[in-house]
Amino acid sequence: MQKSKITIIGAGNVGATAAHLLAIKNLCDIVLLDVDKGIAKGKALDIMQSAPLEKFDISIEGTGNYENTKDSDIVIITAGIARKPGMGRDELLTINAKIVSDVSEKLAVYSPNAVIIVVTNPLDAMAYIASKASKLPKHKVIGMGGILDSARFKTFIAEELGISPAKVDAMVIGSHSNLMVPLPAHSKANNIKITELLAREKINELVERTKKGGEEIINLSKTSSAFYAPASSIALMVESILKGKKLLLPCCAYCDKEYGVSGYFIGVPVILGKNGVEKIVDLNLSDEEKEAFKKSIEYVKKLVEDVEKHL
Repeated sequence: MQKSKITIIGAGNVGATAAHLLAIKNLCDIVLLDVDKGIAKGKALDIMQSAPLEKFDISIEGTGNYENTKDSDIVIITAGIARKPGMGRDELLTINAKIVSDVSEKLAVYSPNAVIIVVTNPLDAMAYIASKASKLPKHKVIGMGGILDSARFKTFIAEELGISPAKVDAMVIGSHSNLMVPLPAHSKANNIKITELLAREKINELVERTKKGGEEIINLSKTSSAFYAPASSIALMVESILKGKKLLLPCCAYCDKEYGVSGYFIGVPVILGKNGVEKIVDLNLSDEEKEAFKKSIEYVKKLVEDVEKHL
């Protein structure tokens, strides 16, 4: 039986870590592509040399040639510059938009049936750009941010309650920015609503920490943005798509009237399966959550307007 094939664009921290996680899961053959083909080849070789230890039998190829990505089932775009201390996600807009546009157009030539997972920031605008440049069906272009933001929220809830993060279920929607919308009313610990376990003031603190989760890591590390949790988020998405698991996950998806949004990509709960976004799930939001989401989508609209001027 032929193995699935995925391509990861960008052999930096996020791309290489995702490649290693996917290899360990033995999910698919992997092509790791970078403008510096030496880095891609070196990291691919390094990962392959862990195969006898981790007991996986997939292949990993490092390359700088798009022809090697031909017939990929999934393409993951991590290419672009990363945030540095004091830098907002939207400051990356112009540079990364040009990179993502060029990459998406090339990928669609060689893998016209692929699902694209966008990781590059500012995420919601980059998903829009990838969709426009690739001309792939809208449900086949997905941004990763909501899974990462939700994982951070879950982690902070678990730490506060002193329980295993595996016992926490939480949801963050909206843009992958400081205007993201964590949903405490839809979050549970050991199947109990966190609104019954934590004071409102404490929940508000966790919400604010979640919104600044990426910034906290950048400020601590000084030299790098997050990559372990983003790579794990990518791996979960790939697994849900390739195995047709149809997991309910918060992803940056194209909305056509869902949540009052038309024509933009933004974080919403989706069913993720072999066809990409198979369904957008409509949650019952409070008036406060609706207002926060409205601000989030207005921010995304402004990003898209700005990026359209530079392309």
